[in-house]
Amino acid sequence: MRNMRPEAAVIFAATALFFLYFLFNPLAVLLMNSFNTGFGVGLANYISVLNNSDITLALSNSLGISLASALISTFMAFMLAYSVNCTRIAEPIKSAIRTGVLLPMLLPTITYGFAIIYSFGKQGFITRLLGREIIEIYGFNGLLMGYVIYTLPSAFLLINSAFGYMDKKFIIISKLMGDGFLRSFFNTVIRPLIGAIGGAFVMSFVLSFTDFGIPASVGGSYSVIATYLYQAMLGAIPDFNSGSVIAVLMLIPAAFGVLLLNYLERFNFHYDKLSNTELPGNSFRDIALGSASMLVVLGIMAVFLVMFITPFVKSFPYDMSFTTEFFTATLSSGGILYVFGNSLIVSIFSAVFGTIVAYGAALVNTRTNADKSLRLSTDVFSMITNTVPGMVLGLSYLVFFNGSSLKGTFAIIIICNIIHFFTTPYLMAKNSLSKLNPAWEITGELMGDKWINTIARVIVPNSASTMLDMVSYFFINSMITISAIIFLVTARTAVVTSKIKELQHFANFNEVFVLSILIFFTNISFRIISGYFNKKLSSNQ
Repeated sequence: MRNMRPEAAVIFAATALFFLYFLFNPLAVLLMNSFNTGFGVGLANYISVLNNSDITLALSNSLGISLASALISTFMAFMLAYSVNCTRIAEPIKSAIRTGVLLPMLLPTITYGFAIIYSFGKQGFITRLLGREIIEIYGFNGLLMGYVIYTLPSAFLLINSAFGYMDKKFIIISKLMGDGFLRSFFNTVIRPLIGAIGGAFVMSFVLSFTDFGIPASVGGSYSVIATYLYQAMLGAIPDFNSGSVIAVLMLIPAAFGVLLLNYLERFNFHYDKLSNTELPGNSFRDIALGSASMLVVLGIMAVFLVMFITPFVKSFPYDMSFTTEFFTATLSSGGILYVFGNSLIVSIFSAVFGTIVAYGAALVNTRTNADKSLRLSTDVFSMITNTVPGMVLGLSYLVFFNGSSLKGTFAIIIICNIIHFFTTPYLMAKNSLSKLNPAWEITGELMGDKWINTIARVIVPNSASTMLDMVSYFFINSMITISAIIFLVTARTAVVTSKIKELQHFANFNEVFVLSILIFFTNISFRIISGYFNKKLSSNQ
């Protein structure tokens, strides 16, 4: 840090201390706690957990269903991205695909399960339309459906983004050279995207493996490791030692995922120059892929349609007369508005301070003369936060901050959100800042400006659009998260997602859907507002 500008050194030191105290220390204490037997340090806790047939069954179930959902999500995401990027489907249909597949990202995962129940249950909306129950939704089937819906948007975003850096000209060249369909498809489409496809698979697997919201609603008797961890920690007698062991075990698949991603990076390559080649029309291809893609999107929408019907009928599904009684009664409840206000507070502060932390870390990495090792450390922060599941992070906070002044406060929830969602906004800022003119800071110094002044006057205005995207990402994810904060909320700091979990116990599903609608339209409104300001920024540049 000796050669760094003083302001940059301060930013780096503050970022490093933040992650040291709020990421590394809690995880270290969690790890040490897993070896604490009460009589010293040893492997007794691990032996006990691994000898527990219920836990090993839950772990095995989680691995199996997560692999299945990751395979399906990755395949479907690839199909949707291919339809959008490599066909001549009408642009309005492509736009509908892009928008429709991302809608689940605006809702908490615990809502997915209730929507599946009210759509495919014995008296579900879709069941009644079809005249029979087509699947048993409690257990494996319901979890698989929920996990696929949950992970598909993220997998699509990743693969769709990678398609933007693929040169379609080589598809045409391959065909002109007489390559067969499979050979051409593998060499010109699969091969350039193998890193993104692998990344989508790993991300889908980790998200499914660590999610708590969907099993909480449709898990039934099919136990998974996330619900077992929840029961161990919030049962009648919390077992911190066993809970810590389970949390450490949940880190292992995520760690293997990171290793797989690092291995797949060797297959990545770039084109010297991208062309805007349009592929020739193919009626069979376009109709088949367009129809299949729209079926996927319409299927997702059909699952969530019931969420907008149930609170507005007298007695679903028996009396479908329209009423606003449930909706107005829920909104007029002081308790509901209180937790909704809590969610807004948490999300706004998480968005603001999270963007500051992520942007500051990206500045150190891309716009300073810091040593390579120091710049690499910010990437390490990003990699670790991306690896640690939300429930593990929340449990580590519960153990580390137990008895501290932060326990039971909004601050600990906000900090947890910042750490949990750090990776994507950090990468957004890093990619944006690395593309700006590297000579701006030097020019500023020659004109007598300090480095921090150049950042404020030049760099920040030119990356303001990215900062808005970062704010939007933090806000939306903080509104819908449950896994990361389930161990941290109290009666005073309850948020909407934790209230939904509470309402589940009393079977108040109308209130659950009303709260879900509130979250959905809050996130939609935030996206619209941020999109409006983004357009204004783009038009002024």
